[in-house]
Amino acid sequence: MWMSRFLRTVAALLTGTAVLLTVSPARAAEPARDTAASAAVRVLRYDASQAAEFRAVMDQAAQVWNASVTGVRLVAGTPADFVVLADNGWPRTSVTRLGRGTIWMGREATAEGYYPLRIATHEIGHILGLPDRRTGRCTDLMSGHSAPVSCTNATPSAAEKSAVEANFAGSALRAGDLAGGLFVDRPDAARDPVPVP
Repeated sequence: MWMSRFLRTVAALLTGTAVLLTVSPARAAEPARDTAASAAVRVLRYDASQAAEFRAVMDQAAQVWNASVTGVRLVAGTPADFVVLADNGWPRTSVTRLGRGTIWMGREATAEGYYPLRIATHEIGHILGLPDRRTGRCTDLMSGHSAPVSCTNATPSAAEKSAVEANFAGSALRAGDLAGGLFVDRPDAARDPVPVP
């Protein structure tokens, strides 16, 4: 009796192994594709621990970018690729190289009525390699202060998304031109980045 139970158990194991061997190769390929796809995504860590009242809005801005592009992903953490600070000046970003630098969430713009989430998303845009484009259009995230104070659009345009994708695809490292620049988004600031001393 125990022998027949043993034989049934062995037969079940062999049948199960045969099923696994026929199914596994197809499924084994799926994680490899996922791994290759995730390897193409550049993860940038940011530290908003010194961003004071702007900490939550920086997390929201990171999520806006994460929902907008696939070649780069922003996550809170240290060591950080870029740091976010709060001060009483005008918002600005120092880019040391693509994906790295410092953002100052200056209170002067919010005191004038500019939308904090748009400011945060705009400043991250500089870290991602986008320059200021003072078009005056609310639909252009990188138009910054040139759009009306009433503008609350915090989503990058299709062209801005494409530019970031190209920057992080490595096909056009135009963002290297921005390294060593300070972007100050205020009405009397120069149109181009100011060299960092």
